[in-house]
Amino acid sequence: MRNKERAHSRTLTALTAAGLLAVTTACAEPEEGVQAHAGAPGRDANSLGVALPEEAGHVHGVGVDPGSGEVLVASHAGLYTVPAPERRTREATVPAHVGPVIDLMGFTVRGPGHYLASGHPGGDTDMPDPVGLIETRDGGRNWEALSLAGESDFHALASGDDLVVGFDGALRATGDGTAWTDLDPEVAAIDLAVSDDGGTVIAVTDRGPVRSTDGGAGFEAVAGAPPLALVDWVPGGGTVFGVAVDGGVHRSENAGATWERTGELPGGPEALHADEDQVIVVADRHVARSTDLGATFDAW
Repeated sequence: MRNKERAHSRTLTALTAAGLLAVTTACAEPEEGVQAHAGAPGRDANSLGVALPEEAGHVHGVGVDPGSGEVLVASHAGLYTVPAPERRTREATVPAHVGPVIDLMGFTVRGPGHYLASGHPGGDTDMPDPVGLIETRDGGRNWEALSLAGESDFHALASGDDLVVGFDGALRATGDGTAWTDLDPEVAAIDLAVSDDGGTVIAVTDRGPVRSTDGGAGFEAVAGAPPLALVDWVPGGGTVFGVAVDGGVHRSENAGATWERTGELPGGPEALHADEDQVIVVADRHVARSTDLGATFDAW
């Protein structure tokens, strides 16, 4: 199924104390408000980190521009940037909106100023709905369609060096952004992580994480894995970070085969980025950063 509807909210909901996950993966209408979270029952609302403006609504992705170090937040209202953590000034706590209003669903960073996304256009944006796979090469100020405009709404996107994997109701991959290859039809991905060479793909599903070592052609369940809601691959090796539905932060040093818990989020998980220097999360519309493998989080 290619998603052409906008009637449901994408939510992350813990079904049992054991951490079973149920997710719907369609975009919310603007009037439906903020996305639901998967924090543990009774958890207080998070106030730790850089607060996003209310108009950002729900958040579907977070990344870091490898050129500027800016933190990129893909939201219901479009792209927000937060200055690099090294800039410890008052301005570092003020997110700035960049570019048109597009409900950015799937989101992945390809290089400096170069990002891919999907989703639904705002009322003043001259793009088809859904937008298909779109690209910016100027840091989000302008977006252009690459493929599947008016057809696909990718709710999950991840990329390696030469491969982009996405889920728009079907799991598919592209090398050039225009020609797509169907992958395992049994995998309904909530979130995705891809190794640099594209050979290993980790998909979060409502049955827990599954893993492919043949580029997504076939997947197997990861024995003993936590009930992950989000995953992200650290470039340059086999390290993967994940966040469970209860907010637990987990790390794998062997490309997702086994996992260890390293910490806990201060709120309900919305989006995750990991690189060799930091783990950045969005939880309850606050952007927080960890430099100790997810053991503790704070603003910058």
